[in-house]
Amino acid sequence: MKSVSMFLAVLLFVAAAAHAQQRSAEAFALPDWSGAWQMIGTTVFDTATVEPKNGRAGDPGVRERPPYTAEYEAIYLKNIDAIKKGVFPDPISTCGVPHGMPRAFNVPDAYEFAVTPQQVWMITENGPGIIRIYTDGRQHPRAEDRWGTYTGDNIGRWEGDTLVIDTVSMKGWTEKDEILDRTGLVLSADAHVVTRLRRVDASTMEAQITVDDPKALTKSWGVTKRYRKLPAGTRVYDYACGENNRNPVSETGRTLTLGSDGKPLDKVTK
Repeated sequence: MKSVSMFLAVLLFVAAAAHAQQRSAEAFALPDWSGAWQMIGTTVFDTATVEPKNGRAGDPGVRERPPYTAEYEAIYLKNIDAIKKGVFPDPISTCGVPHGMPRAFNVPDAYEFAVTPQQVWMITENGPGIIRIYTDGRQHPRAEDRWGTYTGDNIGRWEGDTLVIDTVSMKGWTEKDEILDRTGLVLSADAHVVTRLRRVDASTMEAQITVDDPKALTKSWGVTKRYRKLPAGTRVYDYACGENNRNPVSETGRTLTLGSDGKPLDKVTK
């Protein structure tokens, strides 16, 4: 009788372990973000506020309407003036400099995602671009242990199939570091960005980005970006701007910018 009781106890233990394992697997069920994705629209960071409506980042005079403080509105106007003169610096043009956050959500080429229970990696072809988002329960470092980096410190949590990304400790604008796009849009190193990233249907990903910056903004600023899934089997390659292997050169030696259809966006003049 004793052996039967022990046998039943073992069965119960095995069944309980199997049930716990199943519940654990269900708890860590992760969304399918496989394949390659591409941003929909231009590289203007907030198209909802852009003026003129048909403008694109880098065109002289194109600007957005974030709720800037007087200090940062003045910086933005200065940057727009520099763009008109053709002397506004884009840090990534030096090659090897990351896009940083939240600009990483605003690049034109392909994206891929590596999703695990401990981390999510957002990888951009337009690089170098790897954003590491820790989803293992850790918190941001203490304020005294932080220092500004291009990609910042990113921690995340899952709310159903939505990844909530909390980003702090970015470099901000210091006349040479991070910009949000080539309209001259910038933030300070005090910026705090929360991004809600989810797949809204089989072919569309959406990022709802909320920016708080006590130095640069008078209130929270919300921006929505969308991404389409590229055809199955799409390959993503690395490239370096120093090799100029994606931008053709005109007869005058000017580097041209390609649109999503592969044709130059620039007006070619001889």
